[in-house]
Amino acid sequence: MASPLTFALLILIAVLAMFMAVWQFVRTREQASDRLSEYGRSSNFVAAVEDNSRASARARKRRYGNGRSSIGANIATQLSTAGVSLTAAEYVLIIIGLGVLGLVLGTVINGALVGLVVGIILAVVPVVMVRSRISKRKRALTEQLPNVLTLLVSALRAGYGLTQALEMVVDQVEAPASEEFSRVIRSVALGIPVQQALEEMTDRVQTDDIDLVVTAITVQYEMGGNLAETLENIGDTVTDRIRMKREIRSLTAQQRLTGYMLAGLPMMVFLFLFIVSPDYVSGFTTEPILMMIGIFALVMQGTGFLLIRRIVDIEV
Repeated sequence: MASPLTFALLILIAVLAMFMAVWQFVRTREQASDRLSEYGRSSNFVAAVEDNSRASARARKRRYGNGRSSIGANIATQLSTAGVSLTAAEYVLIIIGLGVLGLVLGTVINGALVGLVVGIILAVVPVVMVRSRISKRKRALTEQLPNVLTLLVSALRAGYGLTQALEMVVDQVEAPASEEFSRVIRSVALGIPVQQALEEMTDRVQTDDIDLVVTAITVQYEMGGNLAETLENIGDTVTDRIRMKREIRSLTAQQRLTGYMLAGLPMMVFLFLFIVSPDYVSGFTTEPILMMIGIFALVMQGTGFLLIRRIVDIEV
């Protein structure tokens, strides 16, 4: 038992050393932020530049259909949409570190197969968390949009310009809307036109309602007209859409709960039996036939869960 444990500890130490080496390499990119802070520039300046470059890359990909986008750029886009302050390298290192940690611990506890399963589960956890954060953040932005439009309409009718109205939104609205519009204000402060800054925010948050608002603002800037009245009409439309989405979520709550139960209950029962009586389920880790049955069951459960999610995902 001592030999496998020593081997596992050596692997863990090697992975941690690699993690720290790459971490230090990534941290060197942040020295520019420290130098700018000495001259009165905060880290928001660098954050705005990074946000603008990522948003511009996404806009080019969407407009010109460039399929050669790197994996790192896609990961950076997801992290930006989720509002996670990590770089793509840091995020990948966290996934690798958790996967190797689960592999080592599972192998020491009950063999290589269990280690592989535990490693995959731990590696998937950050991905699931980021996707969940993206979904929650989009929903929160959509629900805040009527209040944002109300403030914009009031400010425009009071004689404020669009940039001043956006600053008022940043001051009076909570996150995540205040964070996104704060990025817009920082972009405008860097000399980017307000229309382009809003379009970059649309590429960043990726919601249809905000895309509708930004499109209306862009058209009004190009064609002229009463922007306050247009935003007021869009606010009524967005409010109706939000009400319909809430009704749909209420009507499909039972189906979504059923999907979670069908996907999670068998695995919870298996883990409970594995802890209470390991011999009762040991065949799933030693017998090839039972292993194939277990894998087939997991695939079918995952397929059923995805089908249920697809059915209840009704677009408005």
